[in-house]
Amino acid sequence: MLPTSRHLLFKLATSERFERAVRAVPGGAGLAYRLASPYVAGPTADDAMATARELAGRGVRSSVDFFGENVTSPAEADLVADEYVRLAARVADAPPRTYLALDLSHIGLDGPAEAVARRLERIAAALPEGSLVQVGAEQADRTDRILDAVLTAARAGRSVGATVQANLRRSPTDARALAEAGVPVRLVKGAYVESPALAHAWGDATDVAFVELAYTLQRAGAAFSLATHDPVLREALIPAMPGVEVEMLLGVRPADQASLAARGIPVRLYVPFGDAWFRYAMRRWAESRGVH
Repeated sequence: MLPTSRHLLFKLATSERFERAVRAVPGGAGLAYRLASPYVAGPTADDAMATARELAGRGVRSSVDFFGENVTSPAEADLVADEYVRLAARVADAPPRTYLALDLSHIGLDGPAEAVARRLERIAAALPEGSLVQVGAEQADRTDRILDAVLTAARAGRSVGATVQANLRRSPTDARALAEAGVPVRLVKGAYVESPALAHAWGDATDVAFVELAYTLQRAGAAFSLATHDPVLREALIPAMPGVEVEMLLGVRPADQASLAARGIPVRLYVPFGDAWFRYAMRRWAESRGVH
């Protein structure tokens, strides 16, 4: 079982009431942002692109994301998609192999499936050659809808990638389906607290699942990356997987990022921007209770 404090932090990470309470305290928002700032490029797309250029100067790639999630209004979801289309156009002037990152709940995942697929395809179509939209993983009960949207976009010839969570018991099947469709996979341990019926226990069981999935993807000839801050897992897998990309988060274990890049291992950082940074920071604090 996960420590109670970690359970609590994950609940706070999705609590609008907690966010409002912190922002209402004099100086609360400023203090919270100072704590969050190592993990956030800044409030604007200009900040994100500047960060991507700075990282490229150190031999590190970026995946740029515009903060937001759980959009339910179709009109708002269309506006978010418009913002991403504009962001995709800017990637043409970004360092080579800069990607976009996107959680589909930000563009109305819980609404009509055809609308979500249409928005995702619009965003991917605006990207320059050599880039792609990395679609993030969300709660287990959203996985089918996420995979359907990704596979629909891939069948339409769009450059999209998917995220597979090692802790989910269904992930071997999902990984094989994505590999067969030629969809690049970002392999993560999994950050959501899920039912034991749906997910492996936190710790050794998830670590073993991560390793097994990495080899499953390799045997399938899939393009995939290892998105983990766990140095034990990384060092166990990297020698057997020459050229595999390692993905990490901006501001998390920066010394590890520099060391990997210096060894010639491809490194990509998640570079988020925007005003809706509070709950993202809470997620980082929650995850600091363990290693992802």
